[in-house]
Amino acid sequence: MSEWTTIARPYAQAAFDYAVESKTVAQWQEMLVFTAEVSKNETVKSLLTGSIAAEKLAEIFNGVCGEQLDQQGQNLVKVLAENRRLQALPDISILFNQLKAEFDKEIDVDITSAVKLNKKQQTDIGKSLEKRLARKVKLNCSVDPELVAGVLIKAGDTVIDGSLRSKLNRLSDALQA
Repeated sequence: MSEWTTIARPYAQAAFDYAVESKTVAQWQEMLVFTAEVSKNETVKSLLTGSIAAEKLAEIFNGVCGEQLDQQGQNLVKVLAENRRLQALPDISILFNQLKAEFDKEIDVDITSAVKLNKKQQTDIGKSLEKRLARKVKLNCSVDPELVAGVLIKAGDTVIDGSLRSKLNRLSDALQA
């Protein structure tokens, strides 16, 4: 995450709380993803770092976003513009997505294996992780032949390293000690 993460956190929390209360979480997620992408545009980026008045900047930004934002989304843009925080939109979007995943009891799991996993293996690993983590699991699978054999699983702060490469490295360290 970027330097804007600390600044973005209260905005993401407020947007999420409002979205949950008004039962518009999916709509807010879409709006924030869209505004984050707009704020990353090079032309818009130069406006955000310029010396345009906050009211004019919010008007321009909302004009670019058009019908993608409802009234509350436009209000968020106005507040962010007044506080010179529009550059935080990508981080607000990321934090909002994390809050949504926590709320939905979901977690993204990165699985790196030495060979491509078949559907049954992915299903078995997914079921096992759902039981262990007590959450819905979304698997992101990739292949790294350097693992030699086994898998490396990363779920949030949890890392399960069942790769042969890791075991060989530990054996090597033990033999050298």
